[in-house]
Amino acid sequence: MKSWVTLGETLSLDDFIQVVRYHVPVNFSNEYETRVKKARSLVDGWTAEEKPMYGVTTGFGSLCTKTISSEEAAALQRNILLSHSVSVGQPLTEEVVRGTMLMVLQNLGQGYSGVRLIVLEMYREFLNRNLTPWAPGDGSVGYLSPEAHMALVLIGEGKAWFEGELLDGREALARAGLSPITLASKEGLALVSGTTSPTAMGALAVYDMIESAKSADIIGALSLENSKGLIRAFDPRVMSVRPHKEQSSSAENVRKILADSAVIKAAEGSHLQDALSLRCIPQLHGAAKKTLYDAKRTIETEMNSCCDNPIIWPEEGDEDVISACNADSSYVGIEMDSCAIAATMLAKMSERRNNRLIDEGHSGYPSFMIRNPGLNSGLMIPQYTQAGLINSMRVLSHPASVDNTPTCVNQEDYVAMGYNAAKKAYSVSEKLEYVLAIELLSDYEAQSFADESTPVSSVSKKIYDRIAEDVPLMTVDEYLYPHIQFLRNLIHNGELLRIVEEETGKLQ
Repeated sequence: MKSWVTLGETLSLDDFIQVVRYHVPVNFSNEYETRVKKARSLVDGWTAEEKPMYGVTTGFGSLCTKTISSEEAAALQRNILLSHSVSVGQPLTEEVVRGTMLMVLQNLGQGYSGVRLIVLEMYREFLNRNLTPWAPGDGSVGYLSPEAHMALVLIGEGKAWFEGELLDGREALARAGLSPITLASKEGLALVSGTTSPTAMGALAVYDMIESAKSADIIGALSLENSKGLIRAFDPRVMSVRPHKEQSSSAENVRKILADSAVIKAAEGSHLQDALSLRCIPQLHGAAKKTLYDAKRTIETEMNSCCDNPIIWPEEGDEDVISACNADSSYVGIEMDSCAIAATMLAKMSERRNNRLIDEGHSGYPSFMIRNPGLNSGLMIPQYTQAGLINSMRVLSHPASVDNTPTCVNQEDYVAMGYNAAKKAYSVSEKLEYVLAIELLSDYEAQSFADESTPVSSVSKKIYDRIAEDVPLMTVDEYLYPHIQFLRNLIHNGELLRIVEEETGKLQ
């Protein structure tokens, strides 16, 4: 893990996660500070001249025809935060708020927005001092309202979390050793504009989904082994005639994990073919991974973009202020809608594999992986949990980006709805982890009934040995929630993947 993440350089998804989830501090490069100051000097001059600039010397939205004097510029920026802080409902998580602030720093730090460096330094200190603004998460069409709630804390308004307490904005600043600032021209608009919150949620979602997709290869391999499946379906020759690289890499991952499995060796020739949820792992997992990696590339491009409006063009001899629409969230929205579908596909296959394991008619194990079924329910009800989660995931997989409800009396007659697409995907990513955790629980409990004369692969054994440190093999019914939570965390924090890669080398 890095000691610092420096803004001004290209920010990767891994850098983003280190700052947002693991609280690695951020600093600014000299180039970052120079380009911010250069753009600001232009805004100061144009504001004094009362040059027409959207949201600086004019009102916002359909009020862009209303002229604002240079004396009123600061009041306009405060007003936009107060009037736009109207998102409602449950607050966004700490990591989403931190991610949004980091994306504001990236967006405005490109040097095409014209804010003062002091504004960006304040958000940097919020991140580095673990001060987290409170922001409700419902009611955004792509920007504006959650970001406004966050920005209120800069001026001593709103609410924020600091050292475990939810405080008034001014008190939170004081506790963190900071003082409120007064916004200058353009700054309030810049703080709420852009694709910062959709990009933050999208980055978190796609990171977790990619990790889950790798974990799905691992867990699917365990289920293939416990089902005494045929590795022949993963033959490189099969993959070569349908040369999607993600399909081939998923097949290779399963082969690596099961390379020395006596169970898999003994199953050769025992039947003609397995059910689709087993033999189609490379095809489905590969298709999902392609979608997720396409989204990762898009998110990383968006993370390193300026999505403000208007754009301050600072090139000498060509200085300009341009009203356009880089704040549109279509890139993020379409990708996140696709990611939600991909994750749901992974989940539905996982549930079908799990169902086969707990069904004695398919697996040969006792019903629901428990001795004395009837008196005991064993792993009957976790599959219900999978069914409920997948139902939610299917609902959330309906695309948000195809919807359109015009806003601002038709000045914004087309709305991308990327925020809700990203918010859905963020929720779906967590549900996928739980679905996979339940399949992993069944794989682990199958060891109670394994034939010790036919050992599982060395990778499988290492996984089961780690789980056994925290989860007992069931002999009678017991409280399962903590076990599911532990296994979900094993997936979420990357430990499952690390256990495997210590044995196999890096998975594809």
